Amino acid sequence: MKRSADPAIDFRSDTVTHPTPAMRRAMVDAEVGDDVFGDDPTVKKLEALAAEMVGKEAALYVSSGTMANATAMLTHLRRGDEVILGARSHIYLNEQGGLAALAGAQAAPILENADGALPLDAIEAAVREDDEHCPITRLVCIENTHNLCGGQPVSVEHTEAVGALARKYGLKFHIDGARLFNAAVALNVSAEALARPADSVSFCLSKGLCAPVGSLVCGSREFVRQARRARKLLGGGMRQAGVIAAAGIVALTSMVERLSNDHDDAQLLAQGLAKIPGIVFDPATVKTNMVYFDLAPEVPFDAAALEKKMKERGVLMLTAGPRRMRMVLHYWISPTDVERAVEVFREVMA
Repeated sequence: MKRSADPAIDFRSDTVTHPTPAMRRAMVDAEVGDDVFGDDPTVKKLEALAAEMVGKEAALYVSSGTMANATAMLTHLRRGDEVILGARSHIYLNEQGGLAALAGAQAAPILENADGALPLDAIEAAVREDDEHCPITRLVCIENTHNLCGGQPVSVEHTEAVGALARKYGLKFHIDGARLFNAAVALNVSAEALARPADSVSFCLSKGLCAPVGSLVCGSREFVRQARRARKLLGGGMRQAGVIAAAGIVALTSMVERLSNDHDDAQLLAQGLAKIPGIVFDPATVKTNMVYFDLAPEVPFDAAALEKKMKERGVLMLTAGPRRMRMVLHYWISPTDVERAVEVFREVMA
């Protein structure tokens, strides 16, 4: 299936996905109300479905993944608290310091393993003693899948171990599951199994699931009640949001299992790139819909130049470092598109 007007093959992100025809029809026909008053039936249906799929009591619809994480932070934390999280995590690096700016909390970043998992001994070592000179460790966060670690899925077993540590020290546990369903499909487990140990979990509808807008933050009924207050503080109260929530329902009911197609296409891309001289990476590290690779030292141009050369030939991608690139597979990229992109790489790298 191809996009309507754009001739470029867009690997920049799975956020570039357009709503499917079924989503557009659902949006046109959506029954709506005022969600701030709690009477938009389509939003309520989406929230109930989301909560059920991740095994939580309740869910809250928000406009973005960043807002979902910020809402969770404001709900779990008090000013001056400390959060244990990954040094390469989205919350730490890519949300404008929201922990400090919005929640008045500070981060205790620890370096993830190559597969995106936080080392358990490092988590335990980062928990503060009960000392009046120290901030209070209140929360531990993980990211699944882990973007900057190559889109790696974090296992059920590791997530359960983090949850056990959190309970041992009386901490809350949040999962930034922006691509949680990619992780579930890649690991052949349920999203509920991945979310079970956490007090809260967020996930995006607007990435591989193809909805145009929105994320969910899920947890206990009391957590979501408090989270609604945090959403209001962030300016996130939407009115007739059923128009966009309708696309989210289609996403959760028809787009999850097909994520395996994106993972297969990522493997096809990885195998093609691995055969091109000057491209350095291990295809075995590609587990979901993301492909990261580096340019070999002998390549006479950097990542920015490669991005420009590829764009001139109709293939869009993003730099991830001076000599590092990221490509993301999604619904609107076909195996034929992948094969064409590999051909363009061969031309450029030659």
